[in-house]
Amino acid sequence: MRIGVLCSRIRAEEKLLFTELERRGLEYEKIDDREQIFNLHQREYPFDVVLERSIQHSRALYMLKIMNDAGVPTVNSYHVALTCGDKFLTTQALVHAEVPTPRCLLAFTPESALEAMEQLGYPVVLKPVIGSWGRMVSKINDRDAAEAILEHRDVLGNYQHSIFYIQEYIDKPGRDIRAFVIGDECIAAIYRTSEHWITNTARGGIASNCPITPELADLSIRAAHAVGGGVVAIDLLETRDGRMLVNEVNYTMEFRNSIETTGVNIPARIIDYVLEVGRKG
Repeated sequence: MRIGVLCSRIRAEEKLLFTELERRGLEYEKIDDREQIFNLHQREYPFDVVLERSIQHSRALYMLKIMNDAGVPTVNSYHVALTCGDKFLTTQALVHAEVPTPRCLLAFTPESALEAMEQLGYPVVLKPVIGSWGRMVSKINDRDAAEAILEHRDVLGNYQHSIFYIQEYIDKPGRDIRAFVIGDECIAAIYRTSEHWITNTARGGIASNCPITPELADLSIRAAHAVGGGVVAIDLLETRDGRMLVNEVNYTMEFRNSIETTGVNIPARIIDYVLEVGRKG
């Protein structure tokens, strides 16, 4: 099977995936997004399947579009990357599929954004629609803070900073859940615990094993299907009254801290799925 791997900077996750491919004796080609020149008139590419592991959303998006339009199956697809890479599109997909998610409002001016925050009630969370690792995410506790942050966003000038994605703040129990879904199965999950309200492991959150209950598995799989399926990580929030809400869905998931924590060989499961997609063509 002719396997391609879209990548850029090689992180621990990519090294683990390459090791798994080599362990199985599978040949693969690294497609470095920093070196590629794509002929947009080209109709064919020499791959049966391509695994996307680029760390930059825009590059991943364009390369997946090129591959999918040429008939090359990818993990994940352009549609999944497009949806998961934009928090607004993710929320729309989850709401349409009736997957429980925190209440969100969208506004396009600082004035309407301030009104939206007042409607939700403080504290609220202001997020960029495109971004990862908890960057530029703000917890806003009152009107004074809201006015200051909205003014800063307005001055930045980028059109994305004029899209105000405002989410209700969930008073979670010092942790959130990241569940890993491959195809139709929730294969593993971790708690991410931190004294800070942002619990991403990239921001210092501590990973520990989270049991996969029927409720967690069902909710995670529903969320994955809502955005188009494949290999995704679902971020969930627990409420004080015992509910679980899907916060975000990640399409180029990090898993280095979750293999030993969960006892699940995540890179092996990913390669299993890549081969399955390649065989189906």
